Amino acid sequence: MGQRVAIVGTGQTDHKSSRKDVNGVELIQEATARALEDAGLRRQDIDAVVIGNMDHFEGINYVDMWSIDGNGGLHKPVMKVTTGGTTGTTVAIAGYYHVASGLFDTVLAIGWEKNSESDTTAAIITCADPFWERPTFGGAVAGLAGAACEYMHRYGITERDAALIAVRDRKNALKNPYAHLRKEITVEDVLNSPMLAYPIKLLDMCPRSDGACAIVFASEDKTKCITDKPAWVHQVSSRHNFTFFTDVERAGRMPTLYEACMDIYKNEGIKNPLHELDVVEMYVPSSFAGLVWIDALGVCDEGGAARLVSDGVTEMDGELPINPSGGVISTNCIGATGLIRVAEAAMQISGKAGEHQIDGAELALATGFGGCQWSDVLLIGSSKPN
Repeated sequence: MGQRVAIVGTGQTDHKSSRKDVNGVELIQEATARALEDAGLRRQDIDAVVIGNMDHFEGINYVDMWSIDGNGGLHKPVMKVTTGGTTGTTVAIAGYYHVASGLFDTVLAIGWEKNSESDTTAAIITCADPFWERPTFGGAVAGLAGAACEYMHRYGITERDAALIAVRDRKNALKNPYAHLRKEITVEDVLNSPMLAYPIKLLDMCPRSDGACAIVFASEDKTKCITDKPAWVHQVSSRHNFTFFTDVERAGRMPTLYEACMDIYKNEGIKNPLHELDVVEMYVPSSFAGLVWIDALGVCDEGGAARLVSDGVTEMDGELPINPSGGVISTNCIGATGLIRVAEAAMQISGKAGEHQIDGAELALATGFGGCQWSDVLLIGSSKPN
């Protein structure tokens, strides 16, 4: 059995559509410095670094090497992780395992992206198989739109049902100083925004953000010397069941997220996640995905997510708050997006979430999504894991 691991520090940049004031190294350094400050540590206190981004988007490789001045990895083991949209959560899981293995006591995990200097749609389309997939796969928006159509047809939900997700998350973002989009919207605003790919409209979708996030993972012995209110990593799980975009099962709830969640619940002894979880930081790139993936959390019957949302269950004052940070619909620096979910979950457990803090949060779930329905899930709690 490996050693217990806690998150003892987190740091985020100021996320915007374009951070022209900094280059990539400086953006990474901004998040790194804030995470170390939060943990009360110095660069020399870090044993190893895990870093990742969507290098296919920017067309710049080997971030683990050229960002050394920003990531603090000089003369230390540095691992680069790139797994598509799940890069952030995969970086977190890799950082966790680095410490849990007993090889290191303190590991800095960093995710970042400068979307203003990339072409996301072109990158996603060109990574698709040129013969079987590229003629019909129009990038992230089109893929999400196809899944949305199937979900609407299967369960009879409406565009208005989905719009409530965007309204909720953008309202929550008003309380998060790091969020990129901080302007309240209404259901009518969403429904009247420009159509991107039916049924997804502009305000149903996440933005493209420049930003970075960093997390400090520490062993149990190190944690005792750093903080008296750590966020302990209880469980991690990952599922990557499909190779091609055309293999993906889109009808019903997402199987990879559902399987990863069931694995987490089984190992943790969670019988009723709706009542036992205190908060969820969920990777939701579009409002319709928010409904499909709430189903996959196993907190309701298939097709029941719209009812939970309309009843206010997922609001900040509801039984299961989802995305009190504003989520991906408010901030999406892709290589960091999943890591932000983990950081925000840890902040909730440590009581550091400021105005968007959920009172009494003791058990938080963070999820990541990418590629062919790749799903990562991390469970973080206030008590030491068994």
